[in-house]
Amino acid sequence: MSLDHDDSLLPVSHKGALLQTDNLYQYILETSVYPTEPECLKELRELTYKLPWGVMLTPPEEAQFLSMLVKLMNVKNAMEIGVFTGHSLLATALALPHDGKILALDTNREYYELGLPIIQKAGVAHKIDFREGPALPVIDQMLQDGKYHGTLDFIFVDADKHNYINYHKRLIELVKVGGVIGYDNTLWGGSVAAPPDAPMKKHLREYRDVFLELNKVLAVDPRIEICQLPIGDGITLCRRIT
Repeated sequence: MSLDHDDSLLPVSHKGALLQTDNLYQYILETSVYPTEPECLKELRELTYKLPWGVMLTPPEEAQFLSMLVKLMNVKNAMEIGVFTGHSLLATALALPHDGKILALDTNREYYELGLPIIQKAGVAHKIDFREGPALPVIDQMLQDGKYHGTLDFIFVDADKHNYINYHKRLIELVKVGGVIGYDNTLWGGSVAAPPDAPMKKHLREYRDVFLELNKVLAVDPRIEICQLPIGDGITLCRRIT
């Protein structure tokens, strides 16, 4: 069953968290996203929406944005932390050149393997180095090796929220000057702008303070320039300048 034209089947966190008008969001999808969406991304999107945790999917307009960004930056070496079924990973892999590489880190191989047949059918599996397990030990080993400093063009983080600042402390050393780190969910359902005593769902309240602190840290980090965009659940791009 196609989800393309049934607005009622879109996860609420995608269509209503920041862009409050459902009709306007659907207009964006129908006009700018779905007409050029690769068939493999559509297939993986629809597969993921049906899962119990399908709400974790990177929304299609954000996948389109990541693809455009990777192409504009001529990214060749990338990293993704937090893979799930591989929807945003596939969008990035499709945008990379044939000899491009992306290191993909996630604690759950089972979800990744749900999407892997689609990734393989798309012909981009050779670009992906998937590693199962916590990301921080892998990153620490890369830093210890020394040869990875300043080697990555683009990093996308959509993983365990409480570690975002820990990731940033390390990833800033791995991304090259002029490269970009993208942190997903930085507007956290709009909760970051809500009063502390405002009623909100448990999952929003649980990580609201995490994102408030992260946003403050990124805003004053002299090593980067940032741009926070109301795409999906909010994405902050950090371009390393020193």
